[in-house]
Amino acid sequence: MLKNLKVLEDQLGLHFQSQELINQALVHRSYLNENRKFAVGNNERLEFLGDAVLELVVTEYLYKHYTNPEGDLTNWRASLVNSHMLAKLARELNIEDFLYLSKGESKDKNTKARDQILANCFEAITGAIYLEFGYQAAAKFIMERLLVKLDHILKNKLFLDPKTRFQESAQDKIGVTPHYKLIKEYGPDHDKHFVVGLYLNEEKISEGQGSSKQEAQIDAAAEGLKEKKW
Repeated sequence: MLKNLKVLEDQLGLHFQSQELINQALVHRSYLNENRKFAVGNNERLEFLGDAVLELVVTEYLYKHYTNPEGDLTNWRASLVNSHMLAKLARELNIEDFLYLSKGESKDKNTKARDQILANCFEAITGAIYLEFGYQAAAKFIMERLLVKLDHILKNKLFLDPKTRFQESAQDKIGVTPHYKLIKEYGPDHDKHFVVGLYLNEEKISEGQGSSKQEAQIDAAAEGLKEKKW
């Protein structure tokens, strides 16, 4: 049975004639594994569409409002259209309350996994808005929810990758250049996993994980920024 999404629609400021469409934007594939006769499909096609709409609207906005070189604009766009930011926006809309998830996914509170689901849902909702109301309505939604974050990102240099941000902050605040140490690696050659520590002098600040040393370092730096509140 489809959910009554009036509360969510009120938060979006948009009311869908097609309740199937807005419901589908919230359906994770795991839900259909347990509910094979559900009235609508999963949200992956809407996510695919919404991703393209987000990228176009953000790119068009940056192109029209800034004369910076391509490299700057690319970094700024990446700081806006990424899973962490989109998950944050999804939480601002309380989208988590309306998700269709399997019982297992509902119980799994792993932040990274849930962030990805929420980010995908935000993209899917954007795709649904585009289909139901058109490009201008989708652009207005993206402007009001996402592009308003740009000033804060630029002011705080959040467009820099976590490693660069942590290094600049460490050198500026305490005059120390951070370094990374490999703590462990495991898994077969085709599926290696790395755990890396981030250090200031001999003090370990945080750990990060990833499928490459670089990915693990970036994760450690992101955790380090949280730990140091930088």
